[in-house]
Amino acid sequence: MTRTTKPPWLKVRMPSSPRYHGIRKRARELALATVCEEARCPNIGECWGGGTATFMVMGDTCTRGCRFCSVKTAKLPPPLDPMEPRNIATAIREMALDYVVITSVDRDDLPDAGAGHFATVISETRAASPQTKIEVLIPDFGGNIGSLLTLLLAQPDVVAHNQETVERLTWPVRDRKASYQTSLEVLHHIKQIDPERLTKSSLMVGLGETPDEIRAAMEDLRRAGVDFLTLGQYLQPTKKHLEVVEFVHPDQFAAYEAMGLELGFAYVASGPLVRSSYKAGELFIHRALGDRASEPRPAWRPDPPTAGG
Repeated sequence: MTRTTKPPWLKVRMPSSPRYHGIRKRARELALATVCEEARCPNIGECWGGGTATFMVMGDTCTRGCRFCSVKTAKLPPPLDPMEPRNIATAIREMALDYVVITSVDRDDLPDAGAGHFATVISETRAASPQTKIEVLIPDFGGNIGSLLTLLLAQPDVVAHNQETVERLTWPVRDRKASYQTSLEVLHHIKQIDPERLTKSSLMVGLGETPDEIRAAMEDLRRAGVDFLTLGQYLQPTKKHLEVVEFVHPDQFAAYEAMGLELGFAYVASGPLVRSSYKAGELFIHRALGDRASEPRPAWRPDPPTAGG
């Protein structure tokens, strides 16, 4: 049954800050896609007004058609824009962003699923704005370890990959090219290749899952070594997308936060309006990265994952 009437805790004000309008204007001028707009994120005003933003690279058309996502889909999207890495880096420098999330569509049509392009965006951003903390929210790259290594060699501060939902609901929530196990393996391989790299994942609720299934998904993510977790309410972007089964009460989100912390996540952002890129969580991670920077760390060298993952 469709839930059409949003409860009061899901209502937000329209964004109005000068910084929000400045970021929006400059993104238009540089022809940049932001997932904040593409995914119709309810926190766009808070995040852009507070100095964080999420850019979507490799175009605005995805090769997968997940039934929760409003991004356009096609079997063969347009070619990559060679100027995109430089334009993203320019925008981040000009906007003086403290923390940036770089995500992408899936590009199964490319030999490396776009990992090389992703890495170039990270490197250009690092060169243009060295003070900015960089989180990447990556696709599964088809589970290809070589593509993961390409990305990790660019040394983003945080690597996120979203599990999205519990195992039972993986289909029809996600595209058939995605799988629950592949996502866990991606997160596990990141930690195998670079144990010090901070990792993050996200789950949506309100799709018909049970609290026991959420706990099982959390346990799987912890076994994969995930450091940070976000949980938020699924909202139907259009009538063509999956229906909302339940608007989860804030008290249940608080219970999920306590559950995640009990299981050992370093940070859990859990609330109706929380999204995988969420300013409150990014502030915590920013502080954690600052603490790490003051501690001696061994030089990083990429070791391949052990046979069998």
